[in-house]
Order: sequence, then C-alpha cells, then structure tokens
Amino acid sequence: MKVRVIACGNPYMGNDGVGHAVMEALSAQYPGLDIVDGGLGGFGLIPLMEDCDRVVIVDAMTGMGTPGEVRVFHEVPPSTVFPMSLHDFGIAETLALAREVGVTAEVVIVGVEGGEIEAFSDEMTPEVQAAVPAACDAVIRAVREGDMGGE
Repeated sequence: MKVRVIACGNPYMGNDGVGHAVMEALSAQYPGLDIVDGGLGGFGLIPLMEDCDRVVIVDAMTGMGTPGEVRVFHEVPPSTVFPMSLHDFGIAETLALAREVGVTAEVVIVGVEGGEIEAFSDEMTPEVQAAVPAACDAVIRAVREGDMGGE
C-alpha cells in the first residue's frame, strides 16, 4: 500500500506554516517516510495524490477550536475550515476535483487550529508551535493505519 503525507501551508504566514513545521519534524524523525511539500494546496495536490492508496494531508485550519487543537478528519470538512488563497481552490474543492479526474486515494486530513493567520510572519504562536508533536503523532497513526489496511 502506497501512503504519502502531503504538508500544506505557507511558512511565511504565521500559523499557516504549521504543516511545513510538521513536515520538517517528521522528515528528521522518519527519514524513510514519503512526505512531500504540498505548498499552498490547490490544484498542485492532485498529481501528488496520483498512484497513492492513502494520502495524509496536514494543514492549518481555522474556526474549528482553540489555537493549537489537532483534529483528524476521515471525511472532508467544509471548505471554510481550511484557509484558501484568493487565487486557488481549498482542500475540499481540490479533493472533489481529484475524484472527478480519477484519483481514488483514501484521504485523511490532520488539521491544526491556527486561529488568526498572520500575513508576513515566519513565526507561529506558542500554542500552534506546541501542537507540532501532537500533529506528528496523528500523522504517523494515520500512516500506520494505511500500512495495516485500515486496522
């Protein structure tokens, strides 16, 4: 079973950089993990999902809890939950389009509540920074579920 982790977000937009921080932590701890930078998401995620059986997407979310809270979604949440740039699709729209073009990967989304997404900052708030280890654990659990066929 091919499982890939896709980290999304912008490390120069404050708490939106949490996906990138999780990617760096996981890459250091699990050098054999198939993890890629999904950038800002959108259409660019679709080729990253091709030929995968399971995809674990990690990204900042807004409006679903207190800053730093980690949530795992096995169903795609509403598009208002994950920040979306003005020129691109959000995760929900991208996954819908991926299904239309034949991408069949099971998708698990690990979201970290970012609260206020600050433009032009390379620092996350302490609450969101502190959530990185929990987000890493959630990603690894989702990857291992895929390795065990969903058990």
